[in-house]
Amino acid sequence: LNSGQVMSAMMEACRASFLAQPCRLMTAMYTCDIQASSEVLGRVYAVLGKRRGQIVSEDMKEGSDVFVIKAKLPVVESFGFAEEIRKRASGAASPQLVFSHWEAMEDDPFWVPSTDEELAHYGEKADSESVARRYMDDIRKRKGLPVYKKLVEHAEKQRTLTKNK
Repeated sequence: LNSGQVMSAMMEACRASFLAQPCRLMTAMYTCDIQASSEVLGRVYAVLGKRRGQIVSEDMKEGSDVFVIKAKLPVVESFGFAEEIRKRASGAASPQLVFSHWEAMEDDPFWVPSTDEELAHYGEKADSESVARRYMDDIRKRKGLPVYKKLVEHAEKQRTLTKNK
């Protein structure tokens, strides 16, 4: 028994112990302060909802029709956020993003349906990909690490209808 074998065995034991419990990703969160007029409020909420933003508060500035919206937004979803919100609101909304905190995601990136109830609800393939899995795969791609995705799922043999001559 040499040191390389001991290190390899310990690494596999530690990895197995970490994967025995459900895994959770920590996402960085921004505090987003948006000033928007009342006409474009619905469009601002649509952009925040599409990017998994959570509204914290909404106040109206006295003497004007400008609303100040405070929201939490994941950093991963914030790329291109300012441009999209300005475009959707025709320039009538201006966001300001400041790092706030880290937050644990509810989804397990390695979850697959296993019980009869889960299989009945989600199906064999569980087509709806979890947000945590998507985040993890995007980060792995960006860092040049391998992404474990099936290229072909549930393929069937294709048959040509015309005879080869």
